[in-house]
Amino acid sequence: MIIVNIAGLALIVLIVWWFWLYKPQSQALDQEDSVIVVENGVYQPAHIRIPPGQPATLRFLRKDASPCAEMVQFPALNISEQLPLNKTRSVQLPALEQGVYEFHCQMQMYRGQLHVSDL
Repeated sequence: MIIVNIAGLALIVLIVWWFWLYKPQSQALDQEDSVIVVENGVYQPAHIRIPPGQPATLRFLRKDASPCAEMVQFPALNISEQLPLNKTRSVQLPALEQGVYEFHCQMQMYRGQLHVSDL
């Protein structure tokens, strides 16, 4: 009985950590060869760093045929782009001030963050 309780408590701790406490590192994108892959319900990488005060281009490659994956939206920037299947689509971003900008699909199942800060 004690083993079952300990295992249950460990599982609860793992779930809390995974869904609420875990914050993946953001990745700086090199404009030359970086692509954000849309596949299996996620953007990879999902946390992206870009420098403030200069326009940027994000390139998305959609490998997931799910209808939810066909659109990427940046609500705070009023940007929405359709992503063709198995083709790269460039999304132009204006010069942004420091901060965190969310991006997601139209149903908000695929989610990511754009971290605008000094690299």
